[in-house]
Order: sequence, then structure tokens, then C-alpha cells
Amino acid sequence: MDADRAKRGRGRPVRATVYVGIGAVLLAGCASMPDSGDMRDVESTPRQDAKVRVFALPPAEDAEPQEIVQGFLEALTSDDLNYETARKYLTGDALKTWDPGVSTTVLDEAPTAYTRVTGERPETDEYGFELSGKNVARVDGQHAYAPASGQYRKPVHLTRVKETGQWRIDELPQGVVLGRSDFERNYQSINKYYFTSAAQSGEPGTVADPVYVRSQVDPVTQVVRDLLEGPTSWLNPVARTSFPSGTALLKGTKALTPDDQNRLVVPLNKKADRVSDSRCEEMAAQLLFTLQDYMPTGVDTVELQGSTGVPLCELGENEAGAVASHGRDRSAGYEYLIDGDHKLVRLSDRDPVTTPSPVPGALGDGEKQLRSAAVSRGEDRAAGVSADGRELYVTPMTAGGTLGDPVLRSAGATAKDRLTTPSWDGRGDLWVADRDPEKPRLLVLADGMGEPLEVRTPNLDGRIEAVRVAADGVRIALILENKGKRALHIGRVERDADAEGTTVSIVELRSVTPDLEDVTAMSWAGDSRLVVVGREPGGVQQMRYVRVDGSPIPGSGPSALTGVEEIAASEDESQPLVAHSADGIVRLSPGQQWQTVVKEGSAPVYPG
Repeated sequence: MDADRAKRGRGRPVRATVYVGIGAVLLAGCASMPDSGDMRDVESTPRQDAKVRVFALPPAEDAEPQEIVQGFLEALTSDDLNYETARKYLTGDALKTWDPGVSTTVLDEAPTAYTRVTGERPETDEYGFELSGKNVARVDGQHAYAPASGQYRKPVHLTRVKETGQWRIDELPQGVVLGRSDFERNYQSINKYYFTSAAQSGEPGTVADPVYVRSQVDPVTQVVRDLLEGPTSWLNPVARTSFPSGTALLKGTKALTPDDQNRLVVPLNKKADRVSDSRCEEMAAQLLFTLQDYMPTGVDTVELQGSTGVPLCELGENEAGAVASHGRDRSAGYEYLIDGDHKLVRLSDRDPVTTPSPVPGALGDGEKQLRSAAVSRGEDRAAGVSADGRELYVTPMTAGGTLGDPVLRSAGATAKDRLTTPSWDGRGDLWVADRDPEKPRLLVLADGMGEPLEVRTPNLDGRIEAVRVAADGVRIALILENKGKRALHIGRVERDADAEGTTVSIVELRSVTPDLEDVTAMSWAGDSRLVVVGREPGGVQQMRYVRVDGSPIPGSGPSALTGVEEIAASEDESQPLVAHSADGIVRLSPGQQWQTVVKEGSAPVYPG
């Protein structure tokens, strides 16, 4: 094959694809490329099994400028640890300064290279191309994903190296650019875990910080390095790490791999040598939660070592729950809904009986008709919105409890201009939006009681139609309506206290469903995942999962369901979805189909 390529002198560089299976190794063949003609799209790698490894080939001898650009783009999609093969296509300053870690640009399809109109010709020993495509997303230097739009256009310049006579790239954009299918094959979303002060129990709570790592290139070590570098810029103001500033893997550490007992040893530099036992356990908990997100059955125990090899602490998954409140521990006892008599009732997915029973207390007694409700995460209190949307009540879920006076009233003229469904955060605070056009507000009631505090919402673009606060208390999901279109946004919750009191603000709102023009319902469905009901422009209603960074989740969403008006999911992903649809209240348990559980009912919710 190499001999044939040498004879042609124009062989198109391609990747070698290695299928790691039961004793089989397959190598991709070589394809020829004409000496002249227009550039073609760089072929994007089709979706492949996780065990497939792709390695690029170096430049062919006497390759033309088109082939050099093509080969370089192909090399960007390979599994080289430090893009060693891609660097072989570079020369001069480009070889010295190109930094693939600056960013990863994701295009709808693999980038297309067009000849720039510069008057440059191959016989002048210089040549230029323009890479182009349609932006989908950008992964920054912290490996954080953000949706992007518009056209991608970047120049690439080539020169003929005097010493060898070979064409090489001497000017190019920083970072990596590749098509969506190659990105989905090469990269994997991982939740890093940090701490917040939002846990109601008083122990630190965790918050997920999703990043993308190259899935075939030493991912365990990548994940650990990313965690040690601290929260991404968006989350950093409301999260903390227990690792001392400057903590990194011990110099010389190579690939980290769990042993056959699912135990991972992590050697750290001297910055961690003097941490206390309790702080070390928090550090180990962060590592354990993060690694178990990447490989749920691969790491059971983490041992941290100091710079001299002395063990600092060890933490197993059975002890981690005592260190921090974590998402997988947030399993709800019941599913809740408003029944046909407008009372708050509950169901248990563990109970074969599908007849809901009223909750203890005034909201289950029918004293006040309700249209929506929220149950605290401890399942000991409930907040209910009256049937006309005007009043909000908060009561304990105990037998004999009285309704009391409403904690909030809306002056909206119509039901749709009044209160949204409320939401409890992990601190025990209650959130609700008042949609009164004359005075639209987002409000929070500390511990569900007292004077409602108006939340600052700078740069809010639209009216709030739905509110869901994450269990961590530092992220909030909002459906915003603007000019008849509804979109899902995620914001950061910031709290500032001074002598005059506490200020709560929602900042840096970002859209996570840019391709949906009408989002009608949503719910948190995991530490960094939501389930969304919406419609694409000109399309029909659909249900899908999305991440808080706006990245899609590979694979199909929940099975189709007709006429979904409301959706509820638990942050414990093992619990079923519950929806209000044309068939009533329906439930989707893992591995099953939708089943009707209540013919008449609305507003299903899990605690939160």
C-alpha cells in the first residue's frame, strides 16, 4: 500500500481505523485523489462503536496542498494523544504555536476547504484555503460546551518547505475544528462535582459541572486533571472545591487506571500534603462522584496520595454519602399530582396500587381547590397554587394541619397572568413567578415562609412561564416567552448578604434549546440533565433530554406521547417519568412503555 502511494505521489491521506474486538484488527485502505480539481468535503467518520480507535496517517510524499489540508483535518478527528500526526502537516510558526487545547469548534458537517481568491498558485510556493461550515457548538479551553450559530470561516495558508520541497501548513486557526459526527464519536460529556452550601441538611451539597473529554485518549486521567483545575467559569462563582489551590497530579504521573478491585490511587503534588482528614475526605468524595459519573461500575474506592507517596486518605462509595449530599441519594418517596377534585394526592412507583391517596394535611383535604403544587425535598411540606392561580399556600404535610392565610397573592387579571407552579430548592427555599403583565416578578420565600423577596433578573428576555430550581440551589431552569415563542434557559443563582439583607440574582442566562421554538414543559431529570417537551420550527411536539450546557444527549429520547401538557422527572434517574397527557396522568418506567395511572388529573411533580 505504501509503495503504491509513493508511486502515485498524490495519495489522499486517510485515517487508519482499528476495531478492538476479539482478536480482529482492521485497517482502512488508501484512496487516490486527482492531481487537480475542486476541493471536496472532508468525509466525516460515521457513528461507530465505543471500542473503535481511529489513527491518522502522516502526509504522503509530494502531497499537493489540497491533500495536506485534507489530511490535517482528518488527523484532527483521530485518537492521537497530543495530535502528533496532525502536527506533521505543519511547519514554521504554525508548528511552534498551534495549540489544539484552546478550543474545539463543532460544525454541522466536517469542514469544507475552498481555495481563497488571493492570486496565489502552487507554482509560487504559496497557497491559501478558507475552511468553512455551519457552527453548532464551541468547547472552550476549560472543556465547557456552548451552542453556537452562524457560519465558520477561517483561513489556512500553506508554503513549500525549501529543504524538502514538501507542502506544509504555516498559518491556521488555533484549536480543533471537526464535524458533529466526529465530535460525538471522539468526545464524551462528564460531570465534574464541586460543593455548594445549598444542602438543607447542613452538610455540603454537590453540583454537577459538565465538561467534554476525548473519550478514547486516556479519559480517566483527563477527568481527574479537569476536576483538579476547578469549576468552569460559568459555575465558579457559586461552587467551591476542597482541593487546595494549585493541586495537580504528581509530576510524572502517567495514565490512571483502577485496579481489579475497582480502586483508584491518585498521587497529588505537595499542595495537598497538609490537608486535614475531613478536607481530604471531601477531596476524595469529589473524585469518587466524578469518576463514577464517567464509569458507574468502574471505581468503588479512591485513595489520595501525597507527593512522597504517603496515603492521605481513602474513601469508598459507602462512606461518600456521609461526606456530602449527592444527586443519586435524592430518591423520592412518592410522585405527586392534582386529582380530578383539585386536591394534592400522591402515588408510589414501588406500590402496585395505582389509586392515588390524598397527602396528609390541608392541601390533601380539599379545603382549597388547587391547580398546581410543589412538595419540599424532605416531603414534609407542600406549596399549592389556588385553582384560579391567584393565591399561594404553604402547609406542613401532617394530619390535622390547617391551611392558614396565603403567603402570596397575584393581581393578574386572568389565570394565565398569575402564579406559576412553585419549586423548592435544596436549601428549603420556595420559588415562584408572578406573570402579572403590570408587575412580572420572580420571587423566593426563605424556608417557604416570610416576606417574598423579589429576585433580580438582569437581561431577562421574556416573561417567565415556568420555574424549576435544581436541588443544588445554584442553578435554575426557566421557560421564557418572548413574542409568542417559548425557550428554555438555565441561569446561575447568586446570593449576596450585607447589613441591609440578602440579595438574590439570576445571572448569565443561557439558552439550552436553540433549535426549539416552542418549549411547553420541562423538568430536571438528573444532576445536569433536563427532560423537555417542545417543537421545532414547522415540526410536531417532541420530548427529549438535554444537558444544562445545551449539548444533545445521544440516543433517542423518551418514547412518543400524545398531547403532553406537563412533565415531571426525578433527579434520581432510576425513577419513572410522569406526564399529564391526552390520556391522563401517565408513567414511563425504565425499560417499559407509557402506562396510564390516573384518568383525571394534572400537574404531576416530584419533590423539588
